[in-house]
Amino acid sequence: MEVATVRRTLNGTLTELQRAVDAHSVAEAADLYEVAWHQASQAPPSATREQRARLKAFKEVLASRSWREAERRQAAQGGSARAVSRPSRRVVPAAEPVPERRETVWSSEADTGGPAARLSKAAPCVPGPQTASRVETPTAVLAGRLWEIATDVRPVLEQTARARGTISWPAMRKRLPALPRLHRDDESVVLWLVDEDRQKGEPLLSALVTVGDRQMHPRFPQIAEQLGLSAGGTPDEQLSVWSYEVLKVYQHWRHRR
Repeated sequence: MEVATVRRTLNGTLTELQRAVDAHSVAEAADLYEVAWHQASQAPPSATREQRARLKAFKEVLASRSWREAERRQAAQGGSARAVSRPSRRVVPAAEPVPERRETVWSSEADTGGPAARLSKAAPCVPGPQTASRVETPTAVLAGRLWEIATDVRPVLEQTARARGTISWPAMRKRLPALPRLHRDDESVVLWLVDEDRQKGEPLLSALVTVGDRQMHPRFPQIAEQLGLSAGGTPDEQLSVWSYEVLKVYQHWRHRR
């Protein structure tokens, strides 16, 4: 689907979502919220920045105390209200065509012994027959949900950059209690989405996600390469590129709010 078509369709869904919110139609709003994130996942994050900002504002409304009370009232009256934090799989048709796919973003062979994971140009892999092995704990997540998670993760990485720090995925989950425990492939997709949304010339915020005692994440070189940054061919070169990228991130975000 062309980006312009995705944007038009998404804008229409957002209009319907606003109407549902204004009418306090809890179940309808929850469904439209999920549909909107799925539609957003069909275009690069940089092409739907404005729409995803609106979705983030909607998320605050739908997670508010007054909205949760409306959920309980409508559920008590026999409605089918559903919380936004529990997305439904039915909004992603099983037979939906997969967009054109990119080259390998990372290989999971070294980590799990499985086949190389791939990232599509418009959306990460959606769990299906070809990715059935990824549905074990930690679970694989639907494409639209990954776009939503990336939108939540980016501000945390920006705050980490301003504080000249690094952060691990367990620490990220403490900052974002609703963040699920993701499969490593999905973590990589989220970080790619965060940096695909960066402005031209911005360094990679994904460099701030570390393992152990503030050590470079083993997936950073592959993510960096996919985003156009040559990470080098040897471990020493990759470590040097990563260290310099972290420094650039600190300098870039030092005075930004």
